[in-house]
Amino acid sequence: MAQGRGSVMKCMAVTLCLMVCLKTSFATTFTVGDASGWSFGVSTWPNGKHFKADDVLEFKYNKAFHNVIIVDKGAYDSCIVPAGAPKFQTGDDRVTLKKGVNYFICGFPGHCAGGMKIAATAA
Repeated sequence: MAQGRGSVMKCMAVTLCLMVCLKTSFATTFTVGDASGWSFGVSTWPNGKHFKADDVLEFKYNKAFHNVIIVDKGAYDSCIVPAGAPKFQTGDDRVTLKKGVNYFICGFPGHCAGGMKIAATAA
């Protein structure tokens, strides 16, 4: 009887590992702006793309001139950086999408208004 329980536990552990691996393996990494990277006029880049929760957006840019800030819809629309908003500034940042609409802007003055912002909807 004890041997049977051990086999069931091993089977459950293997199944759990497979589920975790499969979930990770289905995530896709997208380079924001494709070859142009995170730059002015990138706001239409998400059009026609199908994102899923846990997909990764990679932002590539010159960190001396840009950054990436995660914002809500109000900050996205107004291009105002809220206090305490998550900020990335390495020049090669990876952000995992959450289900729903994910908003990103560049926090340098005038950059968001110049189209350096995206809204990516993840299913």
